[in-house]
Amino acid sequence: MYENKNDQPERAVLVAVDTGEYDADILLDELAELAQTAGAEVLGRLTQRRESPDPATCIGSGRLEELKEFCLLNGADLIIFDCELSPVQQRNIEKITDIRTIDRTLLILDIFASRARSGEGRLQVDLARMKYLLPRLTGQGLGLSRQGGIGMRRGAGESKLESDRRHIRRRIDSYERQLAEIERRRELLRRKRRKDGIPTVAVVGYTNAGKSTLMNALTNAGVLAENMLFATLDSTSRALKLPDGRTVLLIDTVGFIRRLPHQLVKAFRSTLEEAAYADVILNVCDASSPESEEHLRVTEELLREIGCEDSPIITVLNKCDLLGSNEALLGRGDAVCISAVTGEGLELLTQRVAKALPPTRTRVKLLLPFSRGADAANLRRLGTVHGEEYTPDGLLLDCTVDFRDLAPLSDFVISE
Repeated sequence: MYENKNDQPERAVLVAVDTGEYDADILLDELAELAQTAGAEVLGRLTQRRESPDPATCIGSGRLEELKEFCLLNGADLIIFDCELSPVQQRNIEKITDIRTIDRTLLILDIFASRARSGEGRLQVDLARMKYLLPRLTGQGLGLSRQGGIGMRRGAGESKLESDRRHIRRRIDSYERQLAEIERRRELLRRKRRKDGIPTVAVVGYTNAGKSTLMNALTNAGVLAENMLFATLDSTSRALKLPDGRTVLLIDTVGFIRRLPHQLVKAFRSTLEEAAYADVILNVCDASSPESEEHLRVTEELLREIGCEDSPIITVLNKCDLLGSNEALLGRGDAVCISAVTGEGLELLTQRVAKALPPTRTRVKLLLPFSRGADAANLRRLGTVHGEEYTPDGLLLDCTVDFRDLAPLSDFVISE
């Protein structure tokens, strides 16, 4: 968390333009959560109903004067707009109010900068932030006059932003080259997994839906799981054994949110594409949230954007132990209701995953000569043995096994 010069949380006022496209109160509730996640203290909110944002100052001049007065009376040192401000709007608002102003996009970028832990995650965030800030360099006033505060987290090369556009462009090129190399290695890993026949299951969903808690419940992954937006950003992969004996790779992904900044969608595309290449996708939703249907819609739209519309998707309604007034969600016939905290529904979920995966196994009976004891041991280790019997002619095994493991033993199959 970044604090101001008096070592106190930044005191913020939230602003939204209500064009009727979204519920402004709900959006401001979410913006308040984002601001608090970034370490700000929210002093108040201001909403103006307009057909469209003012091209010069986003809100009208009268409301802007009200905003200025409120900030002065309450000691605000930060204004956060729920929409993305143009460079001109940001400069004009700061000039009139004399208070540093950021928008929803920069706020989310700031949270991502504080949450990313892996080298790839930090590269992705730095790239997105620099692409956002580059067109805002000219005439930038309060926003870059101090290196600190929400939206101004230090990053590689950030101190050069005011003075050297060419330096920023060089850093952008460097980040893109490094991420391209990471993506090349990621693609090699995907090919190896496909060659080895390892199915993948991607866990996606709205931020704070409980994805990390679900990963921990299924695989003991030890992923950070906190009740806050974007608690974890970096991908985590863990092996999960399904009820039918198959092992899949369960992959966590970054949480989605309404109007996720396009810079982040683009920067994190390589990570999000883990979902596009997955054999099955788990769309996790907080069933206890009054916005659960909207959260599902947002996630489904983003999945379509990255090319996942044809992938098998299982809707997972998490936190069903807290469902309360959202019983209507239980009417979604395709959904699996679970509680990652209590473990309710997890067995059913793994069964649904196994059913959704392409068939790779078959149940057979084999009669193995006693000299093939090593093969019998492999079948016990790699497959599921339902029964075995020693006969005068050899070891009779009733087992479920992968097609590829069965191929070398096809001469010993006596029934399928």
